[in-house]
Order: sequence, then C-alpha cells, then structure tokens
Amino acid sequence: MIRHLLASLLALMAMLTALPAAAQDVRLKDLGRFAGWRENPLVGYGVVTGLAGTGDSPRSEVTRQALRNVFSRLGIVVTPDMIQSRNVAVVLVTASLPASANVGDRIDVSVTSAGDARSLSGGTLLMTPLLGPDQHNYALAQGTLVVGGYRYEADQNLRQRNSPTAGILPGGATVERPVEAELADANGMVTFLLRDPDISTAENVARGINARLGYGLASVRGADAVAIDTRNWKGPLNGFLAQVENVSVVPSSQARVVVNERSGTIVAGGDVRISEVTVAQGDIKVEVSIDNSATGANVYGGYVRSASGLVVTNTRLDVREDPAAVMHFPGASVADLAQGLARAKVPVRTMIAILQAMKTAGALHADIVVQ
Repeated sequence: MIRHLLASLLALMAMLTALPAAAQDVRLKDLGRFAGWRENPLVGYGVVTGLAGTGDSPRSEVTRQALRNVFSRLGIVVTPDMIQSRNVAVVLVTASLPASANVGDRIDVSVTSAGDARSLSGGTLLMTPLLGPDQHNYALAQGTLVVGGYRYEADQNLRQRNSPTAGILPGGATVERPVEAELADANGMVTFLLRDPDISTAENVARGINARLGYGLASVRGADAVAIDTRNWKGPLNGFLAQVENVSVVPSSQARVVVNERSGTIVAGGDVRISEVTVAQGDIKVEVSIDNSATGANVYGGYVRSASGLVVTNTRLDVREDPAAVMHFPGASVADLAQGLARAKVPVRTMIAILQAMKTAGALHADIVVQ
C-alpha cells in the first residue's frame, strides 16, 4: 500500500513539474516609475579631523587652505606655517536626496579622500554643506566616519585591508531644503515609465489600469511610456497614484539567454524554446608521454675519472578519439536541453558552445547575451 502511494505521489510530482509555469502578475511599482520621480545627487567638500597621523601631508596646499577657511569661520586667524599636522584631510562628500524629502530628514553620506591621506579611520567630518545641481544648499553633513578598512605602517612593514581612504556616515546629513516631485504636468497627465521598454508590456499596463480604475484613463505613448489622465479624478493625487502603482499586470518578457564565459554560467528563462535539433558532441584527445632512462658508464681495465652515464629520452604520442555523444531533442526548452547535456556529462563551457552553435543554426529562439 505504501509503495503504491509513494508511486502515485512521484507520478503527481512529475506531472506538476512537466506543466508549464504560469505567468506571474507583477505590480506596476516593480516594473518602472512615474516620470519626475527620481533621486537628486548632492556633492560638497569638507575637512576630516582627528586622524592619527594618516591625513594629508603638509605640502598639500588645498588642505591648508581648507583648514584656514574653517578656522576663519570660527574667528581664529592662522598662517600657512602654523599648519603642519597630518591629522587633517580634505574630502569630497556625496549623498543622494530622495524625490520627496522634508526639513530634518536624515540621509546617508559617502566620504572619499581628495588629497594624499593614507587613512580616514577614526576621523570626524566637520559641518559640510551639500549642494545640488542648481548650486543651492540642500543638506548639512557632520559626524564620525565609519571606515571599512585600515592601514598600519611601522618599521617599513605595511598592512592594509580594503580601502581606508573612503567611509560612510549612516544618516550623517540633515535635509535643510524640502523637495517635492512634480508628477503631473500642466494638463493633468501623469506618465508611467517602464524600466525595460516593451510594447506588449506597455499595452498590458494600459489595459490593467483601465480595467482597474476606469476605461480611457491610460493610453500607450511608446514602448516605455504609458500616459495616465488624472483630470477627472476627485481627490488627492497621491491616493490615485497609490492605486495605479498597485495594479498588477503580466509583463511580456523577451526570450534571452545570458552566458558568462569567464565563470561558465548559463542563465535562461523557463519559456525559452528550441526547435527540433540533433547535437553530436565528441573530443579528440592527444596524449604525449615521456620516458627517461639512464645507463651507467662501463669501463674495462680500471677507473676513468671523466667517464659519465647516458640519459636516453623516449617520447610516445597517442591520439584517441572518443565516440561522439549524439543527442536528439524533438523540441523543448533550454532547461530541458541543459538537463539532457548534464546527463551526458557535457561540461558547462561545452554547453555554452552548443548554445551558440544552435543560435547560428536557427534552432534557438532567443537572444544570447555574452558577458
């Protein structure tokens, strides 16, 4: 009884495995973004202090000028000769401002050395304004650096791990100017942009929005853009867009096989099909063997100091052709092909060559992307 039950379960699992995978619904927020919703880069330059002799050298004029500017803002007058320490480094500070941010929000900051500092470990970034592309100050950064590396040097011995001249400040910047993304244009139209342009996916997005929120709201503008009319919507725009981005559609994927020849990796979609094809795979192996033999010197009638033995080298060349493994595939997917080649113990790199040959022969109906 148990054997029959186990056999039935195995048969059911085989049937489920043989069934084609159903297309999965994906939310619009996972397929793209609304036009106008993007992050804004920020950049600034500042001074890191508190370094244990690993900062910029005294010959760095930029560092001395930056430090003089810091002291002058604090009411201290210094001359260039008074700045001879290696505990200070000039750095570039970068951050990414979200599409929507309010005053007081915290954002992460990246800090990199701009001089000849050897390490930023243990340093503290002084107050640094971060500017946007319009040269306006949008955030202020300050705090202790987190460096994921180190550099120690003593008696001409050097030990270094990762890159000690770069660090981060998690939540190290405070937003000083609010920003708000403008998603609707003057005519009340919102555009949804697909991350991977595809005309079939764009049509599915438009049909899904119209079926969920009302016919005629969405129309396709191109392979990567769907226009959405919000003029007749009664209520806040954010509530409408929240409903739009949660509409689920079935994206139309392009048949593609990604091949990485360096690592011997093959990645293909489950629906990549191949036509009827026959594959013959065989190798010719050439083996060269060398046999060295030595013979001693035979001297009759006494001892000869200059006599030496003789080394004889024999070389043998063997050529062997393994029988080709012939496999016939009446029509299946790339996954079935990979399983068949794996059962025949074909190496992965040989599989890559077979896929490329099948593409040339017209039996593989997908694009091959070689990395």
